Amino acid sequence: MATGETVLPHLPVVLVLAGHDPTGGAGLVADAEAIAACGGWALTIPTALTVQDCRDVQAVVPCDPHAMRASAAALDDFEIAAIKVGLVADLTTLDAVTDIIRRFPGVPLVVDPVLRAGGGQELSTAELVDAFRDRLLPLVDLLTPNREELARLSAEAGEDTERAVELMTLGCQAVLVTGTDAPTAATPVDRVAHTLHTPYQSRQWSWPRLPGRYHGSGCTLASALAARLAAGESLVVACEQAQAFTWQALAHAWQPGNGQALPRRLWRLPVTPVEGVDEAAAPG
Repeated sequence: MATGETVLPHLPVVLVLAGHDPTGGAGLVADAEAIAACGGWALTIPTALTVQDCRDVQAVVPCDPHAMRASAAALDDFEIAAIKVGLVADLTTLDAVTDIIRRFPGVPLVVDPVLRAGGGQELSTAELVDAFRDRLLPLVDLLTPNREELARLSAEAGEDTERAVELMTLGCQAVLVTGTDAPTAATPVDRVAHTLHTPYQSRQWSWPRLPGRYHGSGCTLASALAARLAAGESLVVACEQAQAFTWQALAHAWQPGNGQALPRRLWRLPVTPVEGVDEAAAPG
């Protein structure tokens, strides 16, 4: 190497298959920001376009599955180190997603099962959930459902542990259950508990519960996890670091209107002062 030549960093590459959220709170924008903030590089292939605000989703338009496959085939210049999957809008999209995943055997796959919008809008069907279980779960290295999503995906009627074990019998390697949406009776009201289940152990983390409601926390966590795994971290370390990152993004969130607050994945970047706005009152 010549004297003075700049050494470029190696950026762990994460392929993201998810919906596009125009607000930037969730979806591909959230994924790309989280991955960049965690030191990675995001390659994004949209699975759906959405019409939504910070309150709820009004419409979902699945993307062309042929264009999705072609987009993945065009990325040969990149060495993909992890894959993150978010919103899967219909069966043809699911087929395209699984086809793309199979192009990269051995690459860690993190799946955030987006079944319902934070505002309550249904984003899935019973038929799609069944296909998700049959076609996608056997390929998953880490699933990141909240407690409601875990209950919908599992055929078990028992506790979270039994449900996670049932999903692992379908081929999923590990399940990180987030407890923000519906805390267990054993969780203090001022705390949030997230539990990792693997075939060999369970591990739980507890975090201070933040006030308010947030749009895109699941996307942020799953993408940060994918970036950490792409960088070579172990599963437990990646889970811990991704949770810490997500908590900070939520703690520094901003609320542009009266809807849910939007996580600031890039909160460490300087904020440009806006004339007439009290900087001291701004979050972060």
